[in-house]
Amino acid sequence: MKNFSVFDIIGPRMTGPSSSHTAGAVRLAHVARHIAHCDVAEASFTLYGSFAETGKGHGTDKALIAGALGMEPDDPNIKKAYQIARETGVLTSVTFSDEPVEQPNTARIEITGSQGQKTVVIGISVGGGNILITEINGLGVELTGEYPTMVVQHRDAPGVIAEISHVLAQLHINIAFMRVFRHGRGEDAYMTIETDEKITDETLRMIQRLCPNILRLFAV
Repeated sequence: MKNFSVFDIIGPRMTGPSSSHTAGAVRLAHVARHIAHCDVAEASFTLYGSFAETGKGHGTDKALIAGALGMEPDDPNIKKAYQIARETGVLTSVTFSDEPVEQPNTARIEITGSQGQKTVVIGISVGGGNILITEINGLGVELTGEYPTMVVQHRDAPGVIAEISHVLAQLHINIAFMRVFRHGRGEDAYMTIETDEKITDETLRMIQRLCPNILRLFAV
């Protein structure tokens, strides 16, 4: 028999009406904002499956915009997301697609920074406010955001994983889950490292300094 936590039963702290369509959507875009790691000048969203079919009634479009603006799922200003985006000069667009997808609550999030840099994130809301990021800039990944997480974009070269693991061990940071994804041998890759302890800015700077094959890293 499956054991359920209190969180599974009562759901997350959130502004309604739906944990999947609202809280999950906010978290998806909020994590995408962290992945983009830039000042958000423009945010475009494409909704698929159930997100597209019932998202407008559940406020999924507002939730995604709110997350891209940096709001949390329990922020009372989610319902004002369009207005706040206009007031802060962030351009937004939402498309409801009828293209078939494997997962019903899927969103494609494209964030453009103030310097024109683009980041494309695809993710799904899996229920109860929980999410799964499945793609970053065309590369398949798995990122839940449930643990403190470090995302590393790096060259696919020998020793990178060992170097980063060594730094974390020296700082007594325990790795809960680690996954590595790459386009191909010798090409750019992403590493997601979920830890039991928070990843600080000092830790990020140390890893960047000691690991020359890292192209970009950030904490989620």
